[in-house]
Amino acid sequence: MRIKQKPEDFSVKESYRFDEVPSGRYRVYLMDKQKLSTFDAVDRIRDAFGLKPGSISFCGLKDKQGRTEQLIAVEAADVDVQEPNLRLKYLGRTDKPLSAANITSNRFAVTVRSLEESTLGPLNVAAAEVNRLGVVNYFDSQRFGSLKHGQGFIAKDLIRGDFEAALKNYFAKPSELDRSEDAKVKQFWRENWGRWDARVPFEGSKKYHRILRSLRDHPDDYLRAFLQIDADYRAMLLFTFQSYLWNEGVRRYLQLLLPREHLFPLRYQAGTLLFHREASPEVLRILREATFPLLAPDSTFKDPKVEEAANWALGREKITLKDLAIQKSRLLYFRHEERPVLSFPHKLVLGRPMPDELNRGSIKVNVAFTLPPGAYATLVVKRLFHFSWREDTADEIRASQRPRLTETLERESSQAPGRRPRGDSERSAPAPRKYGALEFGGPAKRSQGAPERGAGGRSRTAEASPQTREPAPAQTPAEPRPPPPGFREQQRAKKEAKAQARKDMAAKPSKSQKKK
Repeated sequence: MRIKQKPEDFSVKESYRFDEVPSGRYRVYLMDKQKLSTFDAVDRIRDAFGLKPGSISFCGLKDKQGRTEQLIAVEAADVDVQEPNLRLKYLGRTDKPLSAANITSNRFAVTVRSLEESTLGPLNVAAAEVNRLGVVNYFDSQRFGSLKHGQGFIAKDLIRGDFEAALKNYFAKPSELDRSEDAKVKQFWRENWGRWDARVPFEGSKKYHRILRSLRDHPDDYLRAFLQIDADYRAMLLFTFQSYLWNEGVRRYLQLLLPREHLFPLRYQAGTLLFHREASPEVLRILREATFPLLAPDSTFKDPKVEEAANWALGREKITLKDLAIQKSRLLYFRHEERPVLSFPHKLVLGRPMPDELNRGSIKVNVAFTLPPGAYATLVVKRLFHFSWREDTADEIRASQRPRLTETLERESSQAPGRRPRGDSERSAPAPRKYGALEFGGPAKRSQGAPERGAGGRSRTAEASPQTREPAPAQTPAEPRPPPPGFREQQRAKKEAKAQARKDMAAKPSKSQKKK
């Protein structure tokens, strides 16, 4: 099975509420995005309008691989973005920034592809189990992108007090799976660590400007530099490790409550999750009401089984609750929060099976449901299709990226002035385009005996004796074209042209002067 093969395959719409205040300081927009994380979209808007960090608030994070709608609030600024993958619709004003309290629910529509007809029977059974038992409210793989990209848990570096390692993992450790310019920036700083005055030849370095300025002023103060990361993203780095501890603790909690035969495993980015396919009425009542804490130094427990499971998860990482208190900074901290153990999808609808146009010989099924804030739609899909679900490996992710990467490189090569692809000179010649027996666009070719058209359309025979031909005049090599002007030169030329136009206008006699 496959999901998210197209952005339209994964759609989420936020149900929201906010108090509209006509004179409010915050402008509220509905943000429609695709192929962008919430952080990426917010950074793009902030950079485009020169807004300061923290000036854009939002209710929650939405998946990068999909078509999503969510609220954002912009402080003291009007913005407008209408791009193919990012659009804003103005909704009104309010007097305070947005938070998770402004979300009421999320409605998901997911297209599940590359299915076989034999999966339809088990799917109906799984749907009945989900409606009756719910889905364990784990954090799914997209929460753990730092593991997929090789950065590890940056929060563990902070717990150890190794702020240099935390900073290196944040902006000097490129991912093999990342083909964006950000990976090039990270590779540059990996090779030039400590040379803070080095000039980065990539536009993507702007997002690290505050960090680099701090390191140039205070080269050895890595904590000060780390605190220059946007506060929301900084909190997310800690929350990622908290989420992992929650998953591990709940996994153990289920083992304490349920017999082994009632559980089944599913692999995900950070390890293995356990789901229940059966539960006694008493255990199901406990699970429906149970919460499990996002652990912090001040966490307390009322249920002995919850405490045992939490200590088990901490013990696997060789830490205790006290170790979650990060030293030397009050801005880096773990916050205790209770999270429901189960989530129950509402209005779960399975669509009619249809032929899959992207995977020949397979079928696709549309699945729609509503979840409370913070619950993961991908987990519901995995639970429904657990009998055929398999997490993509790193090699499979790379293979899926190659066609897009090749297409991007070819497009950049064709658009860049004076740029030629690497390799032999033969590769730089345009490939011939064939139409029947004709070829266009390739190196000049002429078969023996074919007529050659001369000036005025008269033909000359190709078999003419070499002695009857006049030697062709020597061709002077063409002078190389100067490189196109840069941005500053273009702006300077425009200013000079405008100034000259004003002078010309001032030099022309007015109508009154012409009459005289």
